[in-house]
Amino acid sequence: MQKGSDLVREKIGRVICMGGNLDVPGNTSPVAECEWALIRILLLGLPRRTVNFFADPYAVKELLTPRESQLGLPLDRFLLLPLDITSLHEMPFPKYKEKIDLAFESSASSSVAAGKRPLVHFTSSFLERTREIMVKFGKDAMELHDIVAVWCAIDNPPGRELSTGWKARKRVFDVERTGEITRGMLVIDRREDESAYSPGANRAQIQAEIESKKLEHGVWESAANPAQVETQQEGSAQRVGSGVFCVIETPGSEALLQLLFSRVWGTDIAN
Repeated sequence: MQKGSDLVREKIGRVICMGGNLDVPGNTSPVAECEWALIRILLLGLPRRTVNFFADPYAVKELLTPRESQLGLPLDRFLLLPLDITSLHEMPFPKYKEKIDLAFESSASSSVAAGKRPLVHFTSSFLERTREIMVKFGKDAMELHDIVAVWCAIDNPPGRELSTGWKARKRVFDVERTGEITRGMLVIDRREDESAYSPGANRAQIQAEIESKKLEHGVWESAANPAQVETQQEGSAQRVGSGVFCVIETPGSEALLQLLFSRVWGTDIAN
């Protein structure tokens, strides 16, 4: 973009980006996303890591929330898929075992090529280790973050409205670049006015709640119960940039699994 921004803006049809998190916790730090895809490189025996917003928040800032809009990507042709939506899509390993490889377990019982299609032996060989890692996190399934992004690109070619089942909404945020524990965070200003002093709520709302409970309080005290971070309210002030289209709905996890199993392994999981 720095060397040929005009060319990029003229030639790209649509950019589909998997990265960031808005209203859910991060997966690298409490507030930031960094997708680690562990893929065995057979020749080297080493994992390959792909990193997103946490790895280079400066690039994210420059492309999505630049000081001058003409310096970034054309946001009318940009779709962001944050963890908020991608984390909802998983491939349960028991489903893979049932439909693809009945002998599939873990690296403690490695895949044997005999009697299997080469493709099935290949996928089972690297999914064994993936399963072990995910089970340690308490989940017997693989999260399909990047696959959701590819699915979105397949279903939504450039120059068209989003296909049935897909929905996107503009979200306004800035990018934390230098924070010691907040690097890569997409920061949303959730206040309705400058005097807001309680996370996720404005001063008037807090004051009304305090008074309704007839509580004694000081200037900076709040009677609001701690809660999960609220999503950005409709009509709230938008102070940073013009907003980025973020996918908030897909045709669903089952639809993705059906497409994945049929295209990769030629299996209809509906039967």
